[in-house]
Amino acid sequence: MVYDFHTHSFLSDGELSPVELIRRAAVNGYRAIAVTDHAGPGNFKRIIQELIEECRAAEKYWGITAIPGVELTHVPAAGIPDLALEARRLGAQLVVVHGETPVEPVEPGTNLAAVNCPEVDILAHPGLLTVKEAQLALKNEIYIEVTARGGHNTSNGHVVKIGREAGVNFLVNSDTHAPNNLLTENWARTVAIGAGLSEQEAETTLKKNPGQLLEKIKMRRNDG
Repeated sequence: MVYDFHTHSFLSDGELSPVELIRRAAVNGYRAIAVTDHAGPGNFKRIIQELIEECRAAEKYWGITAIPGVELTHVPAAGIPDLALEARRLGAQLVVVHGETPVEPVEPGTNLAAVNCPEVDILAHPGLLTVKEAQLALKNEIYIEVTARGGHNTSNGHVVKIGREAGVNFLVNSDTHAPNNLLTENWARTVAIGAGLSEQEAETTLKKNPGQLLEKIKMRRNDG
């Protein structure tokens, strides 16, 4: 079983339509996939509405859990709380924040704003994560991503070292933009171990933590 909570379709900068992305994930052995296209103040209403419809159809006919979400990307750090709350109101079942990856000019303070916001679920590729940020992520039940994406993954070892000290909950995500970016069970485990997680930690990251997040998403659906 594969779980992946960070992927992109052609609604932002991915290559595939949302439904084709989900179909390919199902063939790859995915149990659950979140489609989390890049979004900001001007486009996340449209993106969320379209993803809700695509994910609903995929779940109905293919039996895969398909989650409509957003990745708040290069938005003003101070605006993250309001944007995350609005994304939830519009129906996003998962809110990811594009963290301070070492290969892009993300505004400093984005990581801190994300882990301070209870409406955020995942801080993606956080780069040079600090102890304070990790501690706040734990406090606010925000998952920290160990990413499979090239470039972004150069700081995975640091993220695991700092996150482990704080006791954060990790997830391995693909940050898929193209079909060959999708995870397999073996590749997800390789990414986890390569980042410095022990076998036991990798098992928790790949199985237990995704299950917990899926339970939270299920409760949101029931509440909605």
